[in-house]
Amino acid sequence: MKRWIKWGLMALVLALLAIGILRALSARKTQQAALATAQGAQTVVELAASDVLPVKSQELMRGLPVSGTLKAVNAAFVKARVAGELQELKVREGDSVRAGQLIGRIDPAEYDARLRQAQQQADAAQAQIDISQRQYDNNKALVDQGFISKTALDTSLANLNGARASHLAAVAAADVARKSASDTRLQAPISGQISQRLAQPGERVAVDARIVEIVDVSRLEIEATLSAADSLDVRIGQEAQLQIEGSPQPVTARVVRINPSTQAGSRSVLVYLGLASTDGLRQGLFAQGTLGTAKLTALAVPVSAVRTDKPAPYVQLVDQQQVKHQTVTLGERGEAGGGQPMVAVTGVAENSVVLAGTIGTLREGTRVKFTAPAAPPAAATPAAPASQAR
Repeated sequence: MKRWIKWGLMALVLALLAIGILRALSARKTQQAALATAQGAQTVVELAASDVLPVKSQELMRGLPVSGTLKAVNAAFVKARVAGELQELKVREGDSVRAGQLIGRIDPAEYDARLRQAQQQADAAQAQIDISQRQYDNNKALVDQGFISKTALDTSLANLNGARASHLAAVAAADVARKSASDTRLQAPISGQISQRLAQPGERVAVDARIVEIVDVSRLEIEATLSAADSLDVRIGQEAQLQIEGSPQPVTARVVRINPSTQAGSRSVLVYLGLASTDGLRQGLFAQGTLGTAKLTALAVPVSAVRTDKPAPYVQLVDQQQVKHQTVTLGERGEAGGGQPMVAVTGVAENSVVLAGTIGTLREGTRVKFTAPAAPPAAATPAAPASQAR
């Protein structure tokens, strides 16, 4: 009896295993049939003309990455040349000024008084010259007539020379006082715009105290730092494409100067790039881009069009209305016109059609078609006159 129970349990287990296998096979057949149906009913991917681009030979600009902040070529601080109370300041941030324009004044009362004092001392010295001159002339006449000795004449000549020297010193002191009085007038040294207002009317300022900063934004440049090795390829006149902070369009810059000395410690070299256009730009904005140091011509595609989700890089070609994955060998990188990053490739024929990087990865063999351009709207048929309507 126990033997029959044992064989019955074994038969039940075998039956359950067979049922499980049959169900698995049935589910797999159903899945394969559904997949075949989905593949048969797969829709064709529509592409616009902007979604593809031809592989063609292009001139690439190979260069060095550069970055820095915009600086005005001409900038200056207006400083107090004399100490005193800032009596007047006519300009504020953003105001335009021209070279030589009066923008402020330091209280001139003290310096005007010193100028009057020095001038009066100079006048007194001139009067002393006149007295010494008359005394000398009288003594000379008396010496010629033999009434006095030549020693008295020498004494009067020494007094005359001393008076002349005192007068010259007094005139020089008057010139210094006049210069100090003139320095109470604050004038713009260059044309430009006020960048900073560092003092207010009523404040007492010391000598060399900063009053305002003036910048000329009509000429801007970037001070870029390069390594010693990279600087060997840089030449005056080389161009760079820069992306300015806040500006949607790239700006062209050109190397205008190269520092002949390296920086202490870092051993880096400063390169100065002048901007071709400064419209809407301001000092202090951050800029970065590529300085072109060499050019090469090769078959190239945008870097974004190269796929790297396989062991070897590839591009997606459109061949006979189907997507084809073509393995490529990457070469030099550079920038084409407009600053677009490009890479030289081998393994594809010239004029092949490549999917742009904005299109996601498509399965190889996917059928594609191009969206037809929209037809112009048909002209409306004019309505019949009411008299002809029936």
